[in-house]
Amino acid sequence: MVNKKMYAMLLTELLGTALLTLVFLSVKSSAIGIGYFIALGIGLAYAGLILFANYEEKEADTKWIPQFNPALSVALWTVKKIKTVELLLNVVMQFLGAYASYALFIYLINNKIPNSAAHYSTRAFVAEAVGTFIFVLIVSATAYKKFSAPVAATVGGAAYAIGIVVASSASNALINPAVALGVNSFSWAVYTLAPVVGGVIAINLYSLLYVDKISSGKKTKSKK
Repeated sequence: MVNKKMYAMLLTELLGTALLTLVFLSVKSSAIGIGYFIALGIGLAYAGLILFANYEEKEADTKWIPQFNPALSVALWTVKKIKTVELLLNVVMQFLGAYASYALFIYLINNKIPNSAAHYSTRAFVAEAVGTFIFVLIVSATAYKKFSAPVAATVGGAAYAIGIVVASSASNALINPAVALGVNSFSWAVYTLAPVVGGVIAINLYSLLYVDKISSGKKTKSKK
């Protein structure tokens, strides 16, 4: 049964992804629309969304992790941090939120947004994958450790900004399939598959290398 908390989670995913998309579109079309300002804007928006959601709960394994990114959602699902139903609902809400921002933005500017997804490029694919890898690898710590909301927001915002800057070397630096749809830069390979691949590799690598150490550290402290 869908409860109040589930409705709040889904609405937050929709509005959060919508905000990220709108920030990207607004900064890109403004006079300061260069990569570093886009990265800063998205990073600050993501940090604010984490603070707004304030997902921290008593049990670290059951806390809700705001995502706003289908690549992050799929990555979390592969390590069983979210259930299949939650994955599907979150991804649907993320794409709906991004498309809503697209519709709002073209209404506000009274013009269409040209498609900026170029033909397939291996360099662009790798750039999106690496950028998402960096973002998800850093954010993975907030999925496994019980960080406070301010710390999680700072880590997540910085990780998003760094990932965008790195990816901007050879791609549109979206590292988010939903945002790619919302800014009319959607492509199945470069801006959908690449971020998912990068995110899945990152969180599974983090889980493999660090999760046992975290668990053993907690056990040692409890014995003392």
